[in-house]
Amino acid sequence: MLLVFGFRKALLGAMLIFLAPLAHAQWPAKTVRFVVPFPAGGSTDVVGRIVAEHLRQALGQTFVIDNRAGAGGTTGSDVVAKAAPDGYTMLICTSSTHAIAGSLYGKLPYDPVKDFAPVTLLGSATILLVVHPSVAAKSVQDLIALARAKPGSLNFASSGNGGVSHLTGEYFKALAGIEMQHVPYKGDTPMITDLVAGRVSLAFGTAVAFLPYVQKGALNALAVTNAKPSPVAPSLPTVAQTLPGFEALQWFGLLMPAGTPPDIVAKLNAEVLRILKLPEVRERFQSMGIEIVGDSPEQFAGFMRAETAKWGKIVKDSGAKID
Repeated sequence: MLLVFGFRKALLGAMLIFLAPLAHAQWPAKTVRFVVPFPAGGSTDVVGRIVAEHLRQALGQTFVIDNRAGAGGTTGSDVVAKAAPDGYTMLICTSSTHAIAGSLYGKLPYDPVKDFAPVTLLGSATILLVVHPSVAAKSVQDLIALARAKPGSLNFASSGNGGVSHLTGEYFKALAGIEMQHVPYKGDTPMITDLVAGRVSLAFGTAVAFLPYVQKGALNALAVTNAKPSPVAPSLPTVAQTLPGFEALQWFGLLMPAGTPPDIVAKLNAEVLRILKLPEVRERFQSMGIEIVGDSPEQFAGFMRAETAKWGKIVKDSGAKID
């Protein structure tokens, strides 16, 4: 009897091992939760929705956008870090959540490296330095001179504590040797509302968020934070032309919880790389000032390590900290 039971148990185990890849091959067999760790309407949300819609079309399952904003993107990231690694939860991550947060926050509820399975780097966005028209500065040099002449008279807005817009401002302050007060908001929309109204002086933010207001004359763009001029705003100089070595990018990538079956990660990677090559997707991203990348999980993991080291130094040099 024991021999029969043992044989049946072994047979069941063998069947499960055999069937597991088949089950994964059917992925996705139900709705996938696509977590965006920032409010609706911002650049991260827009990028996530573009990818989610094309995944829905390609794979025949719904990819539901779940906006979990808060704490510089770490709230939504924590949701994914603690989700079941079954292939049905994914995250659009950014430089804020997976390059900056580890150095900026005293303690994170998740490990930016160990708790996630990299899928691919989607691309990086152009960041603009913009000022309200009431600010008497037509260039980066003017802005620095104004800040030095009137210490503390300028304040800079960001889309949230710990985000790229916040840390880019701190980086700028440190490199320029100036003082400005940081005013954090909960997302791009309220930040832009106050910036356009003149309640804050300036901000660093993505081209997709700021360009419509620059084109209408509601904001003045002074420079881009890329290492070289951006195709989306070719007439603008770089901040680095005034402050050598200055470079800051907002990038977007896809992650799943650590432990997600490698074949699911590989399938998602292949599908997203195909989507990134679609003419309509390339055109949409380029119109937003996003340079498409698309790489392997291993390459993305290496990129995140390099970005973490870079932003870690910026955080340390700026003295920024969030407890």
